Amino acid sequence: MEFKNFTSLPFYIKLACVLFSLIAIGYLVILGKEVLSPLIFSCLFSILLLPLAMFLENKLRLPRSAASMTAVLLLLAVIGLVLYFIGSQITDLSKDWPQFQAQINKSLYDFRGWVSDNFHITRRKQLTVMNSAASKVASPDAAIVGSTLLSLSSILLFLVFTFIYTFLFLLYRKIIMKFMESVFLDENKKTVHEILEQVQFIIRKYITGLLIEMAIVAAGVSITFSIMGVRYAILLGLITGLFNVVPYVGIFTALIISCVVTLGTAPNGSMVLWVAVTMLATHLIDSNVLLPVVVGSKVRINALITVLGVIIGEMIWGIPGMFLSIPVIAVFKIIFDRVDSLKPWGIILGDEEKKQNKLAKVAEVTTEGEAT
Repeated sequence: MEFKNFTSLPFYIKLACVLFSLIAIGYLVILGKEVLSPLIFSCLFSILLLPLAMFLENKLRLPRSAASMTAVLLLLAVIGLVLYFIGSQITDLSKDWPQFQAQINKSLYDFRGWVSDNFHITRRKQLTVMNSAASKVASPDAAIVGSTLLSLSSILLFLVFTFIYTFLFLLYRKIIMKFMESVFLDENKKTVHEILEQVQFIIRKYITGLLIEMAIVAAGVSITFSIMGVRYAILLGLITGLFNVVPYVGIFTALIISCVVTLGTAPNGSMVLWVAVTMLATHLIDSNVLLPVVVGSKVRINALITVLGVIIGEMIWGIPGMFLSIPVIAVFKIIFDRVDSLKPWGIILGDEEKKQNKLAKVAEVTTEGEAT
């Protein structure tokens, strides 16, 4: 029996094959979340740390294992310093907890009075509803406590394995590259090598742009809040910068936290309004100026695919999927642009053609420079 070429098959058969493949891949991705998620994060970290590891190995003459471990430890040190600074700010906030709690209670009392005057719902009835909700949240349910401890242990294991995989990726990077090239036929090895080099370039520039965006947002919010006289302005700015990594959801989560902290520390309630206006203005500037210029110039993907990728990533892997959606789509686009039969998919993922050609030229020049 002779097998026909796939392109010559009827449309409904090709559609069924594609749908079956997508369902199977999606199921395997969801099933392998615990393994694939730290692997992809560690792959991104290793690409980011690769220039540093190469510098330590080539310039300082360190062994590859020592250079890889040093790069990972430096990354851990930077993350630890940021977390330590945030923790010290939270410690200062906890010292003012009695004043903070009293201010929140006073604001809630005034709010209940406003609700009673405008909606004719008595304070007693409002207080009953609030106490009932609070008792349900604070109930010592063993299942809730157990799930919380399980989540904390899962996060800890996730971080440990992520940094272990990062070290191993840096240590065995040449073996991985040779494996990726040897899987394909000899006539395709050059194309595969170009794809791998361009993936490294694009992902490294994307992560760098994301870090720059985080720093600009954190500095801008901190300075603005300091000028406004908001207490814990630096803490709120750092929280905004970190949460802003999660597209769309992060900035509004930071808005809620900033408004609550300001409500408990500000002398008047009007300051909360100005904080909310500042956060919304930050989101507009970040989305329309910083993101296209700083991050969008590194990964040229149109806004429609970006939004869909974030939503699908959240549906599949939750918050980690939202982080990884853009880098994964960028990798797919690079592959689609290099394979003739997949070029239409690369077109739908991309942005304007002029910007794509400019980015491709920059990538080729940088790749040639690194090769020499």
